[in-house]
Order: sequence, then structure tokens, then C-alpha cells
Amino acid sequence: MVVPHQANQRILDATADRLGLPHERMATVVARYGNPTAATLPLALEDAVTAGRISRGDLVVLVAVGAGFTVGAMLLRWQ
Repeated sequence: MVVPHQANQRILDATADRLGLPHERMATVVARYGNPTAATLPLALEDAVTAGRISRGDLVVLVAVGAGFTVGAMLLRWQ
């Protein structure tokens, strides 16, 4: 599961397409919350876990971008 920062759905769709990633493997909440800036990752992660889209042992990528050249990413195994 990929849990990205979510500025807008167009960017999320383009990113999934360029990565060859099925859209259902990307946790998105932008349609529900808009762009909640720093809260995007925890909101999308909680939503995916609650919906049963992330299970124990799954690999999860968290990725975020900020103003300028700020970027961060993390790969974790969900416990």
C-alpha cells in the first residue's frame, strides 16, 4: 500500500499511472478531506487500516512532499 501526501486527485492518479500501480493500492482520502496538509498521512493510513486494506505483515510506503525541495519517504512492515 502506498500512502502519499494528497494535494489533489489528479496528481495521485498521474503518480499511480506512472508507477504502474493499481489505484486501489494507493490510500487516498483527498475526496473526503481535501488537502489537510500534514494530517494527510495519518488520516489516509487510519482509513486504509480501518477499511481492511492494510493487514499485519503488509509493506506500506509513506511518502510526503513539502514546499521547495522538501521530501520524505518511509517503507515499513505493518504490525
